[in-house]
Amino acid sequence: MANETTSSTLSELYTEIIQEAIFTFQETSVMRPLVTTYNISGQGKQIAVPVYPAISAAAIAEGTDLSNTAVNPTEATITASEIGVMTTLTDLGRDSASRNVAADIGKLFGDAIADKVDTDIAGLFSSFSSDIGSAGTELTPELIFKAVATLRANNVPAPYYGVFNPKAAFNLKKVLTNAGYTTSSNAVSELGNEALRSGYIATVAGVQIFENSNIAIDQYDDAIGGVFHPVSLGLAMKEDFKVETQRDASLRATEIVATITKGQGVVKSDYGVAITTDAAL
Repeated sequence: MANETTSSTLSELYTEIIQEAIFTFQETSVMRPLVTTYNISGQGKQIAVPVYPAISAAAIAEGTDLSNTAVNPTEATITASEIGVMTTLTDLGRDSASRNVAADIGKLFGDAIADKVDTDIAGLFSSFSSDIGSAGTELTPELIFKAVATLRANNVPAPYYGVFNPKAAFNLKKVLTNAGYTTSSNAVSELGNEALRSGYIATVAGVQIFENSNIAIDQYDDAIGGVFHPVSLGLAMKEDFKVETQRDASLRATEIVATITKGQGVVKSDYGVAITTDAAL
């Protein structure tokens, strides 16, 4: 029979779901590549990350013995937990769909898990020890420069990343494209032209700027973005993103489940700067 559904075709269908879901998750998550990841697979569900204090050196006279300097690290504990999403695909729905149902489900699941991971990590920005900007304040290059000055004053090395809600980043791009900018256009023409061409904000004051819609906007239309070093935030991975299926014969359907076991936390709060800005267009 030419049109029969076999175990082989079903296997191909769910393999495509898994491939599409993993690809979408890896491509959609903005925050995961920007923070430090700790692999805790095969261990417990917690990791204690040592945080070493700053050590100062001093001048010494010839023939003078050095005094002992105690190095007492603190710990940042990150606990992993599960997040997931499930749907039930009926045989009738699968066989009568006009679209590629495998790709659609895979993309939906990949997007859903990536959004949750980004939301949880971005929610840590408010825990940074430094906070600039304020409610109703537009995001400008000046605030980026202030954040960089704060990090450098704390001896935080590069690289620096900046992540903001797209509605907050709008004003930064508007300024860079010389809309309402009152100083020399030469200072922003290169970045402004790139923003006009592709919408990518590029690098400002040594900070690679990214937009992420998973940064929450509060009831007053303000959002908390951040400029930070990757060490400032930690992502503990107990079990990476995966997709599984389970057949329910009596229902004539298949359960499709996507999960990830992870945790996130602030490792070095002085290695990041929270920036509160207006997020209303």
